[in-house]
Amino acid sequence: MEELGVQLIHAHSPQAKGRVERLFNTLQDRLVKEMRLRGISSIAEANEFLREYLPIYNRRFGKKAAQTENLHRPMPKGLNLHRILCIKTERTLRNDFTIAHDSKLYQIEEVVKTKKLMVEEYTDGSMAIWCRAQKVKFRQIVVRPEKPQKPQKQSAIPTRKTTTAPSKDHPWRRFLYGSKKGKKVAA
Repeated sequence: MEELGVQLIHAHSPQAKGRVERLFNTLQDRLVKEMRLRGISSIAEANEFLREYLPIYNRRFGKKAAQTENLHRPMPKGLNLHRILCIKTERTLRNDFTIAHDSKLYQIEEVVKTKKLMVEEYTDGSMAIWCRAQKVKFRQIVVRPEKPQKPQKQSAIPTRKTTTAPSKDHPWRRFLYGSKKGKKVAA
């Protein structure tokens, strides 16, 4: 919205929130009951009913605007709505010049000197990848490459650890557990 120069004003007062909630309550309660009473069961019938219902509802509950003049500004020249009104997602460029987006892998086919790229998904289903203000060429990788496996060590004979018992005159054999400290025990 910033790119369009639009500042969003939230309804923080209880009065403003109440007006919206009352409208939602009406549309979710009265409107559904009225449609059920008339036996409306398809979208086409519902649209036809709304053409009749909304003018009556607006005459009954509508309020006149405090300022009647048109406050819309003209669209600035050079503004590309196609690029503004899209889904933008920042992605990190990997060391192999690929990015992952929407469970798919894309190969960047140009040399770029950045780690972050912007993926834009447009309303017509197409997409583009941008590096700052430059559009980048890319292609989807359909088959993921396999990771190379590390070579395993080949040993002809498995080695075994051998344990050796300490000799009879070793210092560990001089003491017994539970005996007094420093007392020499005959072996």
